[in-house]
Amino acid sequence: MMNNVDSENYISMDQLESYARILKVIAHPVRLCIVKGLIENGGCNVSNIYSCLGVPQSTISQHLAKLKSEGLVTGERNGNEIIYSVQSSEARKLIKCMIESTKCEDL
Repeated sequence: MMNNVDSENYISMDQLESYARILKVIAHPVRLCIVKGLIENGGCNVSNIYSCLGVPQSTISQHLAKLKSEGLVTGERNGNEIIYSVQSSEARKLIKCMIESTKCEDL
């Protein structure tokens, strides 16, 4: 029963829906790894992401296109390369929570 609402920990239904949409997009291990890496490194090009993950560059490009179409990632052209970075502050929060939770001793 969820009658008591703790205003300090309250999350609106709109916010929950937004988080659910983000989780759905990053629910693939490669996309999750891309977003985590972009957050940790402040942005990367496809070649750097490819060399870190060891999956085909075309696969990286497809996952980046999905993340970009959902508004989580942006790409900024720098000469011949595109530097991708995480645009969504909500995605940053979710990834940070996941990273921090893996550091908990009681997991």
